Amino acid sequence: MKKIAIVCGGYSGEYEISVKSAKVVKAHLNPEEYDSYIVVIQKDSWYHLSDDGVRTNIDKNDFSVTLNGRKILFDGIFNAIHGVPGEDGQLLGYFEMLGLPYTSSNFTTSALTFHKEFCKTIAAAAGANISPSVIINKGERYDKAKIIKALDLPLFIKPTRNGSSVGVTKVHNEEEFDIAVEKAFSAGDQIMCEKFVKGRELACTVMSVKGKTMVLPVTEVVPKNEFFDYEAKYTDGKSDEICPADLDEVSEIEVKATSAMLYDKFECKGFARFDYILTPKQLTFIEVNIVPGMSEASIMPKQAAVMGISLDKLFGMALENIF
Repeated sequence: MKKIAIVCGGYSGEYEISVKSAKVVKAHLNPEEYDSYIVVIQKDSWYHLSDDGVRTNIDKNDFSVTLNGRKILFDGIFNAIHGVPGEDGQLLGYFEMLGLPYTSSNFTTSALTFHKEFCKTIAAAAGANISPSVIINKGERYDKAKIIKALDLPLFIKPTRNGSSVGVTKVHNEEEFDIAVEKAFSAGDQIMCEKFVKGRELACTVMSVKGKTMVLPVTEVVPKNEFFDYEAKYTDGKSDEICPADLDEVSEIEVKATSAMLYDKFECKGFARFDYILTPKQLTFIEVNIVPGMSEASIMPKQAAVMGISLDKLFGMALENIF
């Protein structure tokens, strides 16, 4: 039986969501095939979290844990960390050095795709449409009037390296600009001012299964807040997620084909969810999430369910890929 560490937690505002995802994964892994353990990663401590809440420190020398006098070495990693350090490549480089296989994309892909500007640049080079943006580094002087003239209002201000819309603001006027910049810098040292694209928000998950690419049904996200912010993502009733999305055949093919193409160009592995804005004129790529939400209420599991794939099967497929 394979021993699997389900890593979760992390250093970002997505900590609680990550822990919830890990618990869902553990509950749905086949206990006859996998002996699974939840491992929480924090800046000041790494520990195994038992079902009854007991914490036991992880030995970082070999990523092992000793329980009841027995040392446990893991055969593989199920990555459930949304954000830093599981989605930006840091932790994955450590697993690479230890020779431990893991379910998500490799550390190079993770680092590039987690940086929103780098990710968009690569997507554009591959032929995808992107929204124009301006980068500001912490401590750097900026001309907000010039930025607003270049991008128009409203516009988005967001950290370049963060997830779940943490630190993101939709700016409607010049008076809101500096406050939004300050908020974004509270979540990172570099921020992006991005042109607003009005249209339908779509999400499409791609995954590899035994070397073959599978594209899941497209979801349309209709937030009840002004945009799909942290509250809309994780609060019941704050958004409608329609799957499969009501799209014409041409649009559906474009979304799925673009997602499959970018999955290949980014050299993704395991799950990857691609987010877009669809207008009557074009499909605009926004970002990719290589560790998407995994709870029953998350977008990816709902997409899988439409195809008749249960959570048990979905998570089992992810682990089958690494052995």
